[in-house]
Amino acid sequence: MNIWPCIWCTGGKIEFIAGDFTELHVSIKRNIRTWNKVGTVYGGSIYSSVDPYFMLLLWEILGKDFIIWDKGASVKFVRPIIEKVKCRFLLDDAILSTIKQKINEQGEYTFELPLKYEDDAGTVYAVFTKTVYAASKEFYKNKLAARK
Repeated sequence: MNIWPCIWCTGGKIEFIAGDFTELHVSIKRNIRTWNKVGTVYGGSIYSSVDPYFMLLLWEILGKDFIIWDKGASVKFVRPIIEKVKCRFLLDDAILSTIKQKINEQGEYTFELPLKYEDDAGTVYAVFTKTVYAASKEFYKNKLAARK
């Protein structure tokens, strides 16, 4: 996946993906693709390097009978990034159970997932909140048909 243009161009790098897609690690550092005018990692690179992963992981975990969309995000840049920092995406059993339960009850579910870029010492560089939408494919199809 690191050579997929929308991933590679961010300057971020996938370091680890769990076989069951419940965990993924991404890193970013200052390099030729991320360097900004003041010598730190460009904010657009910081955000775009974490953008697609919760959606992609959930797509793999939930399967073809579900629709997954990124709905929104917020980012707070805490300190400039120069050296390598890492972000850990985790979809534990509690999160996955809640998502499945809400979809079973409501047909759809919009939720927020936290992330952060930090160094090996635990110093935080950026904090994110990703808003994700998930629905059963049947519910989503009916929802779209009702809009027409």
